[in-house]
Amino acid sequence: MRHSACRWPGTAFALLLLGLWPGPGRADAPAGFTVVRPVDNGEPLVNPGMGWTLHFYSNFIENYGSRLKPSDTLDDWPGLSVIYLRVPWAYLEPKEGEFNWTLFDTPAQRWAAKGKKIAIRVSCSESWIRYATPPWVEAAGAKGVRFEFGKGVQPLGPLWEPDFLDPVFLEKLDHFLAALARRYDGNPNVAFIDVGSFGMWGEGHTGGSTRLDDAQTLAVTKKHIDLHVKHFPRTLLCISDDVAGPTRPGRHFPTMDYALSKGVSMRDDSILVQPPPNSWYHAEMAQEFWPKLPVILEHEHYGGSKQRKAWSGELLRQSVEDYHASYMSIHWWPREELDENRETIRQINLRLGFRLRLEEIRWPAEVRLGQPFTVATTWANAGVAPLYGGGFWALTLQNEQGGLASTHVDEAFDLRQLRVGPPGQAPATQREARFTIALQHHDPLGAHAPPTQPGIYTVLVSVGARDGTPQIALPLAGHAGGRRYPLGRIRVLPR
Repeated sequence: MRHSACRWPGTAFALLLLGLWPGPGRADAPAGFTVVRPVDNGEPLVNPGMGWTLHFYSNFIENYGSRLKPSDTLDDWPGLSVIYLRVPWAYLEPKEGEFNWTLFDTPAQRWAAKGKKIAIRVSCSESWIRYATPPWVEAAGAKGVRFEFGKGVQPLGPLWEPDFLDPVFLEKLDHFLAALARRYDGNPNVAFIDVGSFGMWGEGHTGGSTRLDDAQTLAVTKKHIDLHVKHFPRTLLCISDDVAGPTRPGRHFPTMDYALSKGVSMRDDSILVQPPPNSWYHAEMAQEFWPKLPVILEHEHYGGSKQRKAWSGELLRQSVEDYHASYMSIHWWPREELDENRETIRQINLRLGFRLRLEEIRWPAEVRLGQPFTVATTWANAGVAPLYGGGFWALTLQNEQGGLASTHVDEAFDLRQLRVGPPGQAPATQREARFTIALQHHDPLGAHAPPTQPGIYTVLVSVGARDGTPQIALPLAGHAGGRRYPLGRIRVLPR
């Protein structure tokens, strides 16, 4: 960080102890003000609504969390924020009304203890297990077909897929989703839930099984979106772009337009499945979604992508740019992927989701209790996506003992408004906020609240809720774990 115009003896020494003072003040600092121009420290950030997503279960229970010991929460993966749990319905409800929630809760609790979240997909059709939908659903009268993966419907096929609009199937699915929602809708440990209840692997395509036409796919998509929206009104939902056709480029499709109209975001499970020039198909579609909702990307199983010569670190980074992605998958044995892609991961972490930068802040070197003062800030979002949940910056004064003496929030400026730009070209927004330390009450005693003593305080900056609770990690040095960042000092004078 660069500082300027500190007016009292000992301040430079105090800032040196904080690791914030670079040397003499700048000549362009206005007299009587402290100006700080923080520098992005390049660190990976773990923030709400963004980050790397580990496939702990990738349909198979053995992929890819099974090699991790219960004590191993993959802390060495920079920017890991979500654990993705994708399993067949049959694994969660082997008997009607009897649920195997420990399948989710065990890994969830490992990472929740580290402040991470989970994401969920429950599939009803798989290429490797006969009954992804529990067999008791068929026994209850749900219609379905037998098929052989890649060959379509076969009278003696080894696999079974339900009729995704069958009333018995929908009734049982409705009951299951209700049970799922009781545990996970609005759960602060859940980042998002896929609409994954139809199509192969829950991806919404049936080319390898029942081969639904466009009209049938649209009808199924609408019904299953409506079921999920009904049960998960407080949780981000997303759906695979493959419901529009896995390889059809374009911006508007009836299935995905319907999803967007219901507040359901998109995920693209096709990144680097095929070699260039077919590394992905729906970046254009993403332009409808990312200004409003987080976009989720899933790259192909890393090993399979390499075998097909489809893998490219440069292209993976470009997919984040093209889709304005908030989430990127870890779709392989995680440490193997990490060891071979460290530089790619580092560069993606500088752009994935949002990255709020305080470009400059200026405050008076001295303020008087009860008298308003102005703090000028310049903010930018160096990521590819907005701060969807919104956030407000706060100025907090901390005393010598580490106590929070006075907190002030610029509630008029929601950082959700920050626009994004190409790498190195984030548009900057300048703001002025007016604060008063110890606002005086109009009473005979002249009381002020909260009581704040004159003295020298450390200036902390944070971004979070309207009440000043820090929620967002910033690329700044010096915080002690509370997401409040020290920038300098201020002298508070008596009335």
